[in-house]
Amino acid sequence: MNQRQALAAFAALSQETRLQIVRLLVVAAPEGMAAGALAEKVEVSPSNISFHLKELEHSGLIAAQRQSRSIIYTANYEALGGSHCSRREGRTRGVRRRGRMAPQQCHPRARPHAASFHC
Repeated sequence: MNQRQALAAFAALSQETRLQIVRLLVVAAPEGMAAGALAEKVEVSPSNISFHLKELEHSGLIAAQRQSRSIIYTANYEALGGSHCSRREGRTRGVRRRGRMAPQQCHPRARPHAASFHC
């Protein structure tokens, strides 16, 4: 990831709604989610979700694919994880818990309720 891409990614994630969207898409991997479902989960209007999805897609953090009449959004793990975190099973990293480091799977399916980025 070059400096321009990193700046775009950080700018996109600096907004709370967009961060929530990315977290939802990480957990929804690899199936992704439709824009309407994302709007319901983050409790925003359809026009608002469209704006945020466009910003995230422009930053390269998510991808969109048309399926029938819906557009399905998925997380771009390469852009999100870089070299420290990947979707490959068996890859672990430390997560701070109550003052000590504990290993945790980086694979989103292994930790469905912990979609945070410590990479």
